[in-house]
Amino acid sequence: MKKLLFLGLSIILVIGVPHGIFASTTSPAPLEPVSGYLQNGYRILDINTSAENIHLTVYRGDYIKFVLAPSIGDPVLSIPALSIEQRIGTDLSKAPYFKMKNTGIYPFSLGHATGRIEVIEYRQPNYRAVTSKEAAEFIADVKPLILDVRTPAEFKRGHLKDAVLIPVQELHKRIHELARYKNSDIFIYCATGNRSTVASKILADNGFKRIINLRYGIKEWSKMKYPVIR
Repeated sequence: MKKLLFLGLSIILVIGVPHGIFASTTSPAPLEPVSGYLQNGYRILDINTSAENIHLTVYRGDYIKFVLAPSIGDPVLSIPALSIEQRIGTDLSKAPYFKMKNTGIYPFSLGHATGRIEVIEYRQPNYRAVTSKEAAEFIADVKPLILDVRTPAEFKRGHLKDAVLIPVQELHKRIHELARYKNSDIFIYCATGNRSTVASKILADNGFKRIINLRYGIKEWSKMKYPVIR
């Protein structure tokens, strides 16, 4: 049987790992602290609008929202490099969210607050992002649980064979449905690899040990002519 053992921060190759997935025998780079917290699939960032030189760190794929004190009003968020210029209210449930698609450092202002948002790749010793080719080989070889974290409408338009649907916004409250897979391989995908990165973080925070993310999502999978069930 082909499998991997995760020991501490090291990944130990046992036998026959498909084409480089988990093939490193070295420890990953140190993990960077990230800002805010996850709630219903969003990364919530608490901002003091009088502060300057704020440095926020988020993951590529995060959907970010800002939480503001009611006394602040509704300042404008400006992130020029992302073409974002939008007023932010104090009602978190109605606040707009912003998708962090690409890594990089983005200067921003929010009311009188200024700073930068650094977008980094998600990295954990129990997590790997893979290409469609690597994913197809991994699925055929290991037969993991396949988790689709898109919407029901997207799922109906096409999904991977044997995929289980739990939209990322529902994952926190439905995490118990996956409890028996905590020590098993879980392969996660969405449309482009962003929501699945958020889902991977939610699973990692809840003690799941073997998480594989389809880096560019089902769009690249379909483009590469791998099978989709409709």
